Amino acid sequence: MPSRLVLGFILAFILLGPTLFAQSPPAAASSDSARLTKLEQATADAKSSGDNAWMLTSSALVLMMTGPGLALFYGGLVRKKNVLATMVQSFAMMAVITMLWAMVSYSLAFGSGNSFIGGLHHLFLRGVGAQPDADYAATIPLQTFMVYQLMFAIITPALITGAFAERMKFSAMLLFMVLWSLIVYSPMAHMVWGKGGLLNASLGGKFPCLDFAGGTVVHVTSGVSALVCALYLGKRVGYPKESMTPHSVVLSFVGACLLWVGWFGFNAGSALAAGSLATSAFVAAHVGAAAAVIGWSCAEWIRNGKPSALGAISGAVAGLVAITPAAGFVGPMPAVLIGLIAGAFCFFMVATVKARFGYDDSLDAFGVHGAGGTLGALLTGVFAVSAVNPIFKDAQGNVLPSGLIDGNAHQVLNQIVGIVIAWILAIVGTLIILKIVDLTVGLRVSEEEEVQGLDLTQHGEEGYSWEVTA
Repeated sequence: MPSRLVLGFILAFILLGPTLFAQSPPAAASSDSARLTKLEQATADAKSSGDNAWMLTSSALVLMMTGPGLALFYGGLVRKKNVLATMVQSFAMMAVITMLWAMVSYSLAFGSGNSFIGGLHHLFLRGVGAQPDADYAATIPLQTFMVYQLMFAIITPALITGAFAERMKFSAMLLFMVLWSLIVYSPMAHMVWGKGGLLNASLGGKFPCLDFAGGTVVHVTSGVSALVCALYLGKRVGYPKESMTPHSVVLSFVGACLLWVGWFGFNAGSALAAGSLATSAFVAAHVGAAAAVIGWSCAEWIRNGKPSALGAISGAVAGLVAITPAAGFVGPMPAVLIGLIAGAFCFFMVATVKARFGYDDSLDAFGVHGAGGTLGALLTGVFAVSAVNPIFKDAQGNVLPSGLIDGNAHQVLNQIVGIVIAWILAIVGTLIILKIVDLTVGLRVSEEEEVQGLDLTQHGEEGYSWEVTA
């Protein structure tokens, strides 16, 4: 009898064993699959958190470029009776453009629309929350992308104030900047960076213009508009016979250093992720600025017999402007070449061209931003390479050449199209806006108010108090 039981157990084991053992591996495989899924999710969450942290930091760096960077840079360049009024113009943009962006401008710039302007889907930031928009940045909340782009929208009109410094009413400046942001900035931002934009290189625009961080969108539009403003308003009282030298190069020096540091958020942040492209743009921005300091200073040394501190900081800004559109498309050595050319070229525009034509661009907004931005946008089409940023691909996903030296000579023509559109939009839009503002609130302060200074006449206070107290 026992032998029969043993035989029964053996037979049952032979018949049922495979079934029993076959059920164990799927359970183990299921457990491994779950662990792998959790690991992949944790990795994705970590990348998203890292990218988001970098983009929020970059947003703060770009805001620092306006205040205190640009406020100090421009504030030191004017006469002391206008220092506060000049700085307040930059500070006002931080408040006014923020409100405008949240209500309507973001939607016009980055909402889905046509080739020239976005739609109204994101009015009052509707639908702009924690979920990413993969068309723009797949690993950060759309709200982070929105606030990062806001900082660009703030500094761009603030750059224009350098052209009409010391002579425009504060009320006129506010109205002008609101209209300019709607009529000039938002359409240009949409065309270059927005979905369906005419010049968008990453989302299939008809004329793909390479503009990594704002050569056309920021610097060409603001610089050309600055020139139009300077010509429309006319010269300051006493210009050029009276001395109008900067009242404090020290303030401007500090401001320029802050601009240089903040520009890493401007350029490296435009990678929209904390990866190798951000590193490449960071390096290009830095070496480009350094080379431009040398380019400007050498040109000034040859012409004037000595290099100045003001020239050195102006050269740094010129280099940062010129490398902005190219930062995410070129390697370090082409960035150096762009910087050297930009430094010498912008010095020529400020020291020779401005004097030759006699226009009063108070703080050289056109000579640095308009000229430097145009040059940088053009050179981007020459030096861009797919090894740095494979932005162009065919239908099969194969990488295509980017710029002229990479084998894509046609890109230079695309860059010219983008530059021409930016120039035309800036000129026509600015002229229309100036006329509207002039007919409504008036543009210029009176001659008496200009002589007294805008600190007192526009704000009722002074930047400096010289009273001696006991």
